[in-house]
Amino acid sequence: MDDSVAAYDFFAPPLIRFGAGRIDEIGEMVGLWGRRAWIVGGTASLERSGAQQRIDASLSAAGIESRVVARSTGEPTVDQLAAALAGLQHEDLDGVVVVAVGGGSTIDLAKALAALATNMPIDQRTGIDLDTFVVDHLEGVGRGLAIRQWPLPMVAVPTTAGTGAEATRNAVISCPRRRFKKSMRSPMMVPRAALVDPDLTASCDSSTIAASGLDCVTQLIESFVCRFAKPLPRCLVLESLPRALHSLPRLLMPKPADDDPRRWIDSRAADRVALSHAALLSGLALTNSGLGLAHGVAAALGVACGTPHGVACAVMLPAALRVNREAVQDEFAQLERAVDPSAPRDVATAADAFVERIERLCLESGVPRRLSELGVTADQIDWLAEHSGGASMRGNPVQLATEELRCLLAAML
Repeated sequence: MDDSVAAYDFFAPPLIRFGAGRIDEIGEMVGLWGRRAWIVGGTASLERSGAQQRIDASLSAAGIESRVVARSTGEPTVDQLAAALAGLQHEDLDGVVVVAVGGGSTIDLAKALAALATNMPIDQRTGIDLDTFVVDHLEGVGRGLAIRQWPLPMVAVPTTAGTGAEATRNAVISCPRRRFKKSMRSPMMVPRAALVDPDLTASCDSSTIAASGLDCVTQLIESFVCRFAKPLPRCLVLESLPRALHSLPRLLMPKPADDDPRRWIDSRAADRVALSHAALLSGLALTNSGLGLAHGVAAALGVACGTPHGVACAVMLPAALRVNREAVQDEFAQLERAVDPSAPRDVATAADAFVERIERLCLESGVPRRLSELGVTADQIDWLAEHSGGASMRGNPVQLATEELRCLLAAML
């Protein structure tokens, strides 16, 4: 065994509070950084999760003034972000803390809003082209401007268990008009605090649980085998992936017709805790190591077909495992033994068992299996192959040429 450890950086929220019922502490947390809360919520996540009243009460008790300044509608777009910025252009930023309550899309919108609010030149706020301003801060498009001023302090409160956006240093923003999906990225964009209350995920339906849960699983696996994987994120994966793989199927079990809904929800509390914790750790792992093929293609699928991110990852995960099987069989075997200590000692056999385990999970979760089920047509394959790139694809263990990727995607129609 090589005992050397290469130099690495590690990014994480300075404060993480995890546990059921901790949403009632949001007022105290916001008060650490300010006295006014700008809340960014999802279309219905604030109400459906049961968080709205408890957040309002906690903020009020702490003497924090609050108001909802934006709501995400699906995955955040340049237009949504520009519109949110337009409504806040002339606001006083003193004492403001951005509070994101929702899924990964909501948290990403809030991260980008918090970053651009402080990086907008004061002398240009009137009359600035906000559309161009947003694009110029995204990777690979526009002028590639960096985030130079610290964003507004931000507290991320996830209401789904999957994306890990509460722990990452980027925000994914798409633009259907220009046909791209790109990241705004900076170490300064890591939320100042993450409050992860698994109770807030209790209202998620089975399709949301499946998509977000498989996104979490994909992030854990890809960050573990990524070409740029770091030792500390790998430790987090070994701790959390077994919990995710054990809890997700139980959360997807249909409720017996004669069971009381409240009792059924309560009986799955431990599984919600396990999956929420795995999602948090998946965010820490991906932002400090990287991802791979499934995420690289998922971004292009979101642009071409409007496929929700978690669903796209779930469709691509089995194919990504097969592509990388020979290159990282030792790592796959290690993951299988973490999940099942009685796994075969033979590396190849254990690696195959892991791939089969994940394929079975995807099948049983009920997510689509073919690209055609997402609306992909044969004439879109070339475009998908050419636009499935970026940082995620660079991290894939096996580097695929565009033609190789095209053949892979064509075979998945």
